[in-house]
Order: sequence, then structure tokens, then C-alpha cells
Amino acid sequence: MENLNLFKLFFFRIYHFLFIERFFKKLFFDFPKGIYRWDLIQMIIDKYNFENYLEIGCDKDQLFSKIRIKNKVGVDPISGGTIRSTSDIFFLKNPNDRYDVIFIDGLHYYEQVIKDIKNSLKILNNDGFILVHDCLPRSLAHQAVPRYRGSWNGDVWKSIVELRCDPYLDIITSKIDFGVAIIRKKKNQNILDLNCKNFKKLKFSDYYYNHKNFLNIKSYDDTLKYLNLDK
Repeated sequence: MENLNLFKLFFFRIYHFLFIERFFKKLFFDFPKGIYRWDLIQMIIDKYNFENYLEIGCDKDQLFSKIRIKNKVGVDPISGGTIRSTSDIFFLKNPNDRYDVIFIDGLHYYEQVIKDIKNSLKILNNDGFILVHDCLPRSLAHQAVPRYRGSWNGDVWKSIVELRCDPYLDIITSKIDFGVAIIRKKKNQNILDLNCKNFKKLKFSDYYYNHKNFLNIKSYDDTLKYLNLDK
């Protein structure tokens, strides 16, 4: 968990307002109550009889402690999980590991998230799943980088938009628990045609007006159908 300093939060709020973006419209997501990221992950594990799970960013093991699987590894530089390390160092030291499900909830900056996803793809089994948390911010304040509020998604969504343009990755974003993107190594069934040379420079306003298309958002029920979990 990032250590928050009230003075820094106030400073970053003013900085963002003056130099990055001013946008006041907000989104409302009717996330279903009682459905959380760990529920979806466990359903995937049970449905496909997976045995190997990796979690990047464990915090206080809110999720990690709930996952039931034969082998699970949790990586966090501060607390939780099983390995005290940054994700960069972990991937560098363990290039031959293989996992069926990888959950990414580390540093919520686009640059780090895209790096974590690409490193995860290298050690993901071909029939496996990568899930990424906090993909649906509701307001500019929830997305702003640098961070200037407590409840915060970061600009994770930009990494999903970038990878939605890849013809060899199939991605949806499930409308549960602040947005959970699901990535599979297979032909992209709904490729995003977006001419963008620098995804980091996308604005919250771009996301606000295009989020459904950008992130290929699915309801919880449609997510279950997409994953064949409704049978």
C-alpha cells in the first residue's frame, strides 16, 4: 500500500489541475454487490482445474488469503504474499516459472502495469488467464497520476487500451469490483482500432467518452458466458 501524505496529495491535486487535465464529469458503474475479484478468480481456477497461481501486489492478503489452489505465489515489496520483492526483480529472477492464473494489482501506474502484464505473458501457460484490477475509474480524481486522493484506481486502464490493439490478445473488462480486465493469449475477437502513438498521454476525458469501446466492458453475466463459467 502506498504511503499517503496529506500535503503531497494536496500538492498533486493542484499540480494536476494546473498542468495535466481539468475534467469534472463522472461515471457511475453499477458494480454488483457481493461479487469480488477473488470470486471470479476462484471460479476460473475451479472450472479449468488450474494448479498454479501468481499474484502481483498482495498488500494485506485481502485476495491472496482467499485463493484455494495447489500452488500459489504472492509478490509484494512491502507486505503479504510469499515473496518480498518488486515485480521487476521477481520476473527477472524467475524466467522459467509457469502459471495458469496471474492476478496483477501492484503499482497502479500505466508504465508499471504494462510492464507487469508483458512480463506475465512470458510465463503464462497458453490456456491461462491474466486478470488486472482497478480498470474502471469513476472520475479524474480516481485516475489521476500523480495520485491525489485516498480511494484510487490509477491509470491502469491505459495499459488495457494499448493491449486491446494487439491481434493476438483477447481482452474483456468485467464490470465488477472496480473493473477487472481478463487477458488471454488467443486471437483478438474484438480488436480495438485506435491510432495512438503514446498511450500514456491519453486523457481521462478520452476514457470518459470511449470507455465501453476502449475496454470492451462486459457485465458480470456476460463475463461468465465469455469464460464458459455459466454452464
